[in-house]
Amino acid sequence: MPFTYEPVGATREHLTACPPGFHPLHVRTRIGEGERVFRRAAEALLTWEMHRAMGVGIDATADRAAPDVDVTVSLAGLVKAPCRIVWTAEEPRRAGWAYGTLEGHPECGEEAFVVDRTGDGTVWLTVAAFSRPAKWYARAAGPAGRGFQHVYARRCGSVLRKLCAGEEEQ
Repeated sequence: MPFTYEPVGATREHLTACPPGFHPLHVRTRIGEGERVFRRAAEALLTWEMHRAMGVGIDATADRAAPDVDVTVSLAGLVKAPCRIVWTAEEPRRAGWAYGTLEGHPECGEEAFVVDRTGDGTVWLTVAAFSRPAKWYARAAGPAGRGFQHVYARRCGSVLRKLCAGEEEQ
C-alpha cells in the first residue's frame, strides 16, 4: 500500500520541515538526565511501550520499530490509523522513528518521535509532524483537530517521563 503524501522521510533530517499545504507540529519535552534515562526512554519509544502506556492501541507487524513495519494506531477503539515506519535511528545520543500515513488514516502526513541526549546530559523527547486532514471528520474538526495533536504530543512527553522515573543517575 503506498504512502498518502510526499515527501516521505522528510522528518528524518529536519524535524521542523513542513511541506507546503501541511500543518506543522513540533513539541519538545524534557524527560530527565543521564545515560540510563536516555536508554530507558529509547527502549520505551522503539518498542511501542510509550504509546501503549498512553492507552493507544498499537497493532504492529514487529515488536520493535524498523523501516517498513506496518503499524495501525487505534484511539478508543473508534479511530484506526494505518501507518508505515519510514525511518528509525538508534545512535549513541539519538533514537527514534517516524511513520507515514497509509490509505484509511484520518490524516495525511508524517510524524516522528525522537529521544535525544544533549551535551549537558539532558534527555528530550521531540514529537514532530506535518499533516493535513484526509477524512471528512478530520476536516470537520478544523483547528480542534490540530489542538488534539498538540495535546497528544505533550502527553507522549509526560508518559515517557513517568516511564523513566527512577532512572536518574545519582
